[in-house]
Amino acid sequence: MKVSRKEAQVLRDLATRWLEHANQSVMEERRRQWRAVKDLQAERPMILVETCMLSDYIGRDELVCQDPYLRNIEKSLFEIVRHADEIGDDIVVDQYFRIPWDIEISDYGVPIVATHVQACDGSDVGYTFNFGVRSEEDFKKLHLRTRCVNREETIRQKKMLEDVFGDILPVKVGGYDPFDPDPGYRPWLGNLFGGLTMDLFKLIGNNNLLLWVYDKPELIHKMMVLIRDDRQAHFRFLEQEGLLYQNLDTWMPCNGSYGFVSDLPPVDEDQEVRLKDCWCWVESQESEPISPTMFDEFFLPYIAEVTRPFGLTYYGCCEGLDDRFEYVRRAIPNLRVVSVSGWSDLFKMGEMLGKDYVYSRKPTPANISGPNPYWDLLEKDIRDTLTAARDCNLELCYRDIYTINGDRPRLRRWVEMTRALMMG
Repeated sequence: MKVSRKEAQVLRDLATRWLEHANQSVMEERRRQWRAVKDLQAERPMILVETCMLSDYIGRDELVCQDPYLRNIEKSLFEIVRHADEIGDDIVVDQYFRIPWDIEISDYGVPIVATHVQACDGSDVGYTFNFGVRSEEDFKKLHLRTRCVNREETIRQKKMLEDVFGDILPVKVGGYDPFDPDPGYRPWLGNLFGGLTMDLFKLIGNNNLLLWVYDKPELIHKMMVLIRDDRQAHFRFLEQEGLLYQNLDTWMPCNGSYGFVSDLPPVDEDQEVRLKDCWCWVESQESEPISPTMFDEFFLPYIAEVTRPFGLTYYGCCEGLDDRFEYVRRAIPNLRVVSVSGWSDLFKMGEMLGKDYVYSRKPTPANISGPNPYWDLLEKDIRDTLTAARDCNLELCYRDIYTINGDRPRLRRWVEMTRALMMG
């Protein structure tokens, strides 16, 4: 891959700006304060806005690199730099740039094919899957996935980036991207994602997921055993092949939080990272319509087993949890952080979490998205959160914002309003 002089200069300039942010003294203070939250000794609520999912945060005409891999690297550098420049939240910029291992993973024996629908401007409106398992005969086609790591390609990518900007910003390798097959940097490559019902949904579809717990309960259990075994095999593969890195010092999007914590002591550079040294993230949004007792019967035991080898667990995403948190708490002894979305009763969650867990609040994305933010609803949301979690270890992670119509200043306005309400 040939990097033009213009492309190299753009990447070097972004790397320089990245490192300038990383070297600011406030970054170490933010690390300390994030760690205090995860240590269940919060000094103040921490605030983080997720920008990596914003389709219009970096305009296509703002990017220079033409090669898809380099263009992704440029966008990733640019996104963090712009975020740190503009938003004023508690972002932590690391003193290095990390890329994932190039890992190829097979299908389950039945391909999962996504069909996307795009708007006239080319943005992604939504998608669905082919749902290849529709009967017990289809289930017989399934098997554990196979996986392999292309070390040569990964090292080639690392060396190429080091040749471009490694004298400014060190390049590290570690982790993998569990969601996007495209090459390049992804800020969520630190996620060790153990959620299982996402794959179940992709294989059998929402209708069958909801109906088969009544009509084909044994088949649901067989499916969950297979997906659990596959995920456990995947984590063992990462550990045995030395592909893990300790996800304490980086952002863990998808759950939208940082992993700084004292209970998982840092592993030295010359030591192998084990699963017990890391965070795991699990959730089960797809099973939310199922009653808490049926969730506890059909899904939670398998999810809980996946979390066993890890040091700590972050549970939840957008699903409501107030009606089933007690089941989750009992099933996952290493639980530390719980997602509190708009589908949960904020006040019940505050009472249940108390000082024993981190109250990881996810404000409702619809209120800030689209042409016009609903500032009255945003303010009410913050006030309710601060009241509900007044006795908790609180972090506010605004994520799943997909469009802001190019109005980037609204993100800083939300942060400033939140800080003012916290002080008031």
